Amino acid sequence: MVEVPVKLYMEKVLKASRQALRSMSQLSSEARNTVLKTVADRLAEQEASVLEANERDVKAVGKSLEGENKDRVKEAVDRVRLSTDEIKAMIDTLRRVADLPDPVGEVTSMEQRPNGMQVSRVRAPIGVIGVISEFGPLVMMESVALCMKAGNVCVYRGGPEWLQTTAMLASFWCEAAASAGVPEGGLTFIQRPEKEAAVEMFRQPKWIDAVIVKGNPSLRKAVVEQSRIPILCHDGGVSLLYIDGEADLPLAQNIVVSSKVQQPAAANSIDTLLVHQATARPLVPALIRRLLDEFKVEVRGCAKTVSLIGAQSFTSYKVVQEATDEDWARQWLSPMLAIRVVDSFDDALNHLSQYGPVHTAGIVTRDYANAMRFSREADAAAVMVNASTRLHDGEEFGLGGQIGVGTGRTHARGPISLQQLTCEKYVVLGTGQLRHPHPVPDTYEDAIMLKRPG
Repeated sequence: MVEVPVKLYMEKVLKASRQALRSMSQLSSEARNTVLKTVADRLAEQEASVLEANERDVKAVGKSLEGENKDRVKEAVDRVRLSTDEIKAMIDTLRRVADLPDPVGEVTSMEQRPNGMQVSRVRAPIGVIGVISEFGPLVMMESVALCMKAGNVCVYRGGPEWLQTTAMLASFWCEAAASAGVPEGGLTFIQRPEKEAAVEMFRQPKWIDAVIVKGNPSLRKAVVEQSRIPILCHDGGVSLLYIDGEADLPLAQNIVVSSKVQQPAAANSIDTLLVHQATARPLVPALIRRLLDEFKVEVRGCAKTVSLIGAQSFTSYKVVQEATDEDWARQWLSPMLAIRVVDSFDDALNHLSQYGPVHTAGIVTRDYANAMRFSREADAAAVMVNASTRLHDGEEFGLGGQIGVGTGRTHARGPISLQQLTCEKYVVLGTGQLRHPHPVPDTYEDAIMLKRPG
């Protein structure tokens, strides 16, 4: 059997998704919640089958890397392998999202105009959202759940390493959607592993309203440069923490460790640490020793940072390398940190402006005025004052989860959760109001339109 070319396959799939949009808008909140709860129940019942499918993915990845470095193979296999705890986390996510308030139809403002018109702003689904992900089932389940809850048509394309796992999870979604009355095309999973399938998703403005990117910097760069569709979020940008001259040093060290070490591959894990020169000498050498010896974080520093640590020896590490200019703008997504000593508060803000866009910006300080000024002038999706940058997250903010983080200036910045997966439209209720001057004389009466009381 001849396989359908990717371009034709994607055009057919995306067209069906667009055609489902009107029917999807008629689906009740109860029906959408039923889909999420049904998938959660099915996942709990079929846990063993999901793990078996995942094991086939693990073996396929291991086989594809035969002859490669053992550490690389182990890292790749561990990345693909799914655990029972992760399945439980997926089930909890589905049920938590199902219990969240429905944003669709929420009236965000209402005003009675002098002419009697009632002008309201009402939340509505964005439309067809394409999700391009290089990540695994956890990202898949949360992304699809949030899109479904917000009433959007979702087209999901996951990482090819999880082909068997996502195929089984997709079957749970499709069966639950069909039984709840979700129109055909209202929820679509792209099963083609070719890269061209992802490319077609962000080149089809006729069928897709917005795209969400979940992946490594090279994927994000390709989508940002080539997309013909608005990008809702892509988790890009440097995360940065500034230790002020008026900082509490034990608190600063704890926040640095949390912001870098808790999950080094996360987008909100700090990439750059700025330290005011007044606190650099008592803080930096001890902090670097701890990062290198205890947490195995590779450190690159400015000339002042390197001079501060001098010739101190660090276990299992040769030397702190001097940072290049490119390092300050790099999102590491790994156990790597660039440290810079700055002369003043203004120098820290200047650095932040120069090496944006900024995903998360944090400050540790006891000076209220500095904290408030930093929160105003730091151009970032979120500003954290005396708190770990790892807390920049939809669930931590009380939003019930997130599909990603928007770092641009349009639509929404920060965690993209249920409200951010909707747009607002105006709904106006009138009683026959006209825009004046009316082109027809006031004395004119239309016998067809007007009926005089008998």
